[in-house]
Amino acid sequence: MIEYSDDIKEDVIYDVAKKMVAAAVTAPKASGKDKVVAAIVCGKEKDNIVKKMKSLCKEYDEPFIGRDAICLETHEYAVLIGIRSTPFGLNNCSMCGFKNCTEMTRADGNCALNITDLGIAIGSAVSIAADNRIDNRVMYSIGKAISQMDVFPCDVRVCYGIPLSVSSKSPFFDRGDGAVLL
Repeated sequence: MIEYSDDIKEDVIYDVAKKMVAAAVTAPKASGKDKVVAAIVCGKEKDNIVKKMKSLCKEYDEPFIGRDAICLETHEYAVLIGIRSTPFGLNNCSMCGFKNCTEMTRADGNCALNITDLGIAIGSAVSIAADNRIDNRVMYSIGKAISQMDVFPCDVRVCYGIPLSVSSKSPFFDRGDGAVLL
């Protein structure tokens, strides 16, 4: 049997995506509380995210969201990672900029410990992609779109998307004007 790269790359990407989800969920956390939510998206559901991104590009007049939508559209799989918004309930933390969790919740803020846990989870996930030579890019724009859709539970307010690719050159870099947000 001979299997060529074009015949197996989607299977390889999917297998690595599953490992990325596991890495995100098992990543170290500030308190060990399991608030990370992770998923793999493809097919019709991915296409719906692309449509939402294109809509947000026009609504917000942010060309990078449209560019990222095209990037997601041309790849089969993406990993989605978010964090539940429930605060830790500490009386004297104030790392979020508020006096305590009660004030942060009243102001509809985001817990700094949760956001840190999200960053660690994303880092763990993309390290799996890198270890397996799968090109990837963490995209805020995908997270912005899915935060306005019924993709994650309603208590997930901050999330990101990571499209995946196997090709001779990463499609996620050297993307022209607007590739770097200043």
